[in-house]
Amino acid sequence: MCEVNVYLSKDGSDKVVMEDVDIVRPRVGSIDLENIFGERLEIKARIKEMSLVNRRILLVEDPKTKEDQ
Repeated sequence: MCEVNVYLSKDGSDKVVMEDVDIVRPRVGSIDLENIFGERLEIKARIKEMSLVNRRILLVEDPKTKEDQ
């Protein structure tokens, strides 16, 4: 199994936004996530770092879209 947990880095800490993510779809100004249970989430962020060995994707808010939230 190759699922990852996705975190959002905000205010100096990392918070889990979704676990067991199977699909990551980058969009303009956002990222779509889908986990193995079919749950979906769109988050206005960009990928900062991916560590597949550690099953971790770190996102940061995209300042270009922050005012749209």
